[in-house]
Amino acid sequence: MEERGGDPWQQCMDIAVQLALQAGQIIKKAVTKEKQVSTKTSAADLVTETDHLVEDMLISSLKEKFPLHRFIGEESTSAGSKCILTESPTWIIDPIDGTCNFVHRFPPVAVSIGFAVNQELEFGVIYHCTEERLYTGRRGQGAFCNGQRLQVSKVTDISQALVLTEIGTKRDPATLKLFLSNMEKLLKLQTHGLRIIGSSTLALCHIASGAADAYYQFGLHCWDLAAATVIIREAGGVVIDTSGGPLDIMSCRVVAAGSKELAMLIAQELLPIDYGRDDEK
Repeated sequence: MEERGGDPWQQCMDIAVQLALQAGQIIKKAVTKEKQVSTKTSAADLVTETDHLVEDMLISSLKEKFPLHRFIGEESTSAGSKCILTESPTWIIDPIDGTCNFVHRFPPVAVSIGFAVNQELEFGVIYHCTEERLYTGRRGQGAFCNGQRLQVSKVTDISQALVLTEIGTKRDPATLKLFLSNMEKLLKLQTHGLRIIGSSTLALCHIASGAADAYYQFGLHCWDLAAATVIIREAGGVVIDTSGGPLDIMSCRVVAAGSKELAMLIAQELLPIDYGRDDEK
């Protein structure tokens, strides 16, 4: 169904927006209802029947329209599907980012839909279900929230920065020691503050909007990163590997910031936490 000539992927993005809004309505209705909760890789890695319902709805709807496209979804990957990014048009989906928040009715809950062609991210759509904020980014065409253009902050000094992070699903003593050491290192640099909101995609959207200045994490996944990376870059920000090199969305680690200087400074401080790779699981 790709259009010939003109803009080949605009139809895909329009459909992604429609489906994200549909998924958001399902999630918003389910927030206040009793949930069937189970765990995946750890006691902190939660999944509900709504995660499965939303992912099935998104992928089946997209497959009907784009039967030759490939799909990477959080729950299908957990169920054993391979997480491989090829050169084919590929949808990268997180049906509910912030499942723990969703279970507890804590507001930051989102659906995230990213799209890549030739292993390059083309667009991202993230819908904050409880606040009805639609974040979109299209390569070369800017980033928006409910139609308003997004612009990152240009803070370069960590002592003037608000930094966001997430804990990740590992809770073993060695991982916790590294996680807390990284927080301590940034606090010793007199950062304005550190925040954890329970949704990596929405935390990354806060970087795109300029509400926060930087984000880092070990233990997030390609479905957390794909859409948000386009949105941040189109808002003028940078998204890199924790080593300071180019981002690899399969590497389970990231630093994002409004300025390259701040991103590099944070990357230089971080002690690595090994979560493996999405494409080797």
